[in-house]
Amino acid sequence: MTTGPLKDLLVLDLSRALAGPIAAMMLGDLGARVIKVETPGHGDDSRSWGPPFVGPEHDQSSYFMSANRNKESIELDLKSEHGHRALCRLIARADVLIENFRPGAFDRLGFTAAVLEELNPRLITLSITGFGHDGPEGTRAGYDQIAQGEAGLMALTGTAESGPTRIGVPIADVLAGVHGAAGVSAALAGRASTGRGSIVRTSLLAAAISAHTFHGTKWTVAEQVAQPSGNHHPQIAPYGSFRCSDGFIQVAVGSEAIWAKFAPIAGLSASEPRFAVNVDRVAHRDELIAEIEASFADRTREQVLADLTGAGVPAGAIRTIDEVYEWEQTRSQGLLIDVEHAAAGRVQLPGPSLRMESATGESLLRETHDAPPMLGQHTQSVLDWLDDEENSTAPTEYAYSHSGS
Repeated sequence: MTTGPLKDLLVLDLSRALAGPIAAMMLGDLGARVIKVETPGHGDDSRSWGPPFVGPEHDQSSYFMSANRNKESIELDLKSEHGHRALCRLIARADVLIENFRPGAFDRLGFTAAVLEELNPRLITLSITGFGHDGPEGTRAGYDQIAQGEAGLMALTGTAESGPTRIGVPIADVLAGVHGAAGVSAALAGRASTGRGSIVRTSLLAAAISAHTFHGTKWTVAEQVAQPSGNHHPQIAPYGSFRCSDGFIQVAVGSEAIWAKFAPIAGLSASEPRFAVNVDRVAHRDELIAEIEASFADRTREQVLADLTGAGVPAGAIRTIDEVYEWEQTRSQGLLIDVEHAAAGRVQLPGPSLRMESATGESLLRETHDAPPMLGQHTQSVLDWLDDEENSTAPTEYAYSHSGS
């Protein structure tokens, strides 16, 4: 038995790759039982994405492991009578269904909105697409890097010399998953008062555009097209990365009060006319960066960070991924978890980003986590569970007609 605010809910994860699986994993982290429905013999596309692969046969994708903890895996051929019937049975029991088929594909398998409503009027469906479920380009396939480019994120990333640059993580996928999970949570709250399910929709395009923040209003309000500014903030200075003798640090001078503390550490006068207020510092950013780096050139990261921290200036190191997971602060926040994988044995995974506690400090979320499942690892146990559930309740009629295309 798991704990968490969603511990009594059943989620069906029919999605592949990243956005949908992230949404389902977040619900699983919050206690929901998540059953991942996969294509027989192949499964989620990301099971083959690598290297690296782990396990005794070197066939377990670390990519797949990143978005599929706390799930069970069942293999179903949805174009077959058996698979179609089994999914109908699951839908009748489920609270949430997550899918990221291209618009119309799930309908062609026989699972239109009307059919889902007939099977389970309380069902909440989360549909994640690449560019939206309608509109002139709604049928396009969705892949993170394409969405990053189409949504303008790549045009904001990098420098004038580098040209448009992909953000180093699949940010459109991740944000679509996060927005999807938030939408499901709202739909669950709505169902509590109405007793009816609903359809929640988001897309990689919508999620990426939601991340524009001030870059979006720079255009919509001020009619200025944002340009890439590398590792420095386009509207605040100094705010970015600076070279020391043994590496880089980052500094965030977000107010004039912080500037007054920072300037002496960088060997500058806070009242120097070129740099006295933020508007002037932005106008003379290149000169400011050069003078700061000249001051830091013969000092180590540790020395500069100690001075900045002592003065109350927000600053930090630029860590490599291995340094992040070795960092005690990361571990203290539960961001690294141990699980026992059926093939790979004991492995560590990045942990959930949410914590929930009572007023007395007692954790309200699950204390242990399940490893990402092997393909079809739970097929028989899930089918047996369905049989037991149906034998203990009144029989349910299912709609079976589908095109099989």
